Amino acid sequence: MEELKARLLGGIAALVVAIIGTVLLVSYVQGADRRALANTETAEVYVVQKEIAAGTSAANFGDSIVKKSVPKSAVASDSVTTLAELGQKVSAVGLVPGEQLLATRMVDPTQLVGAGRVAVPSGLQEVAVKLTLDRIVGGSLKAGDTVGVILSYAANDKLNVPDQSQLVFHKVLVTAVQNSTGAVAQDQSATTTTESSSDGALSAKSSAAQANGGYLVTLARPSIDVEKIVHAIEFGKVYLSKESASSTTTNTGVMERIRVFQ
Repeated sequence: MEELKARLLGGIAALVVAIIGTVLLVSYVQGADRRALANTETAEVYVVQKEIAAGTSAANFGDSIVKKSVPKSAVASDSVTTLAELGQKVSAVGLVPGEQLLATRMVDPTQLVGAGRVAVPSGLQEVAVKLTLDRIVGGSLKAGDTVGVILSYAANDKLNVPDQSQLVFHKVLVTAVQNSTGAVAQDQSATTTTESSSDGALSAKSSAAQANGGYLVTLARPSIDVEKIVHAIEFGKVYLSKESASSTTTNTGVMERIRVFQ
C-alpha cells in the first residue's frame, strides 16, 4: 500500500514538474520575442491565423485573423492596418495562416469570378436556363462563349396562334455552364479520366451522366430580354446556337410551319 502511494505521489510530482516546465518554456519564448523586438521599430498588422476561404467577407473574418506587432521592415506595403478600410470587400483568394492580410487580396464582391465563370458586363443580368444536351449544341459550350437564343412555341388552337420559332437574340454571353447539381461542368477537351478541369465546358463523360438531368447554362442579358427568355422557358422551348464573332446574325423573322418549305 505504501509503495502504491509512493508511486502515485511520484507520478503527481512528475506531472506538476512537467506543467511548470511548459509554463516556463512558453514564458521564455514569449519573453524572447519581446526582447527581440525591444530595440526594433514595430507596427501592428493583421495576420491570418486560420484558413479563410475565397469569397469570405471581411466582416466574417472573426478570429481567423489577429493583430500582431512585427518589425516595420517586415510590413508589406499593402498590409491592412484597420478592417474599416476593407468595407464590404471579400477575399479574392484563399488565405492561409501566417500571412499578412493584404489589401490587394481583397476585392469588391462583384469582381469575384469563380472557376468556370466569366465576369458579367455592367448593366446586364444573369439568368440560368436548364437545357438538355441536344439544345446546347451537343455540349460544346463553355463560359465565355457567345450564343444565339432561339425561342419556340407550339401552336395554340384556342387562341388561333400558329406554331412559332425565332432566333431572337444574338451574341449572348455565356457566363457559366454547370451540370444539374450546380457543379461547374468539365472541359470536353480533357483527355484524362479525372475530369479535373474547371473551365466551364462540357465533357463527353459528364454529358452521358447528365443526359437526363440537363445542364444549367447561365446567360447575361438586359432585363427585358431576361423576361422573354424566362417566358419561353415556362411556356415554350429554348434552344441555343453557338455563335462566333464572324457568325451572321440575319434571320427572316418568325418561322411558322407553313413557311418551312417555302
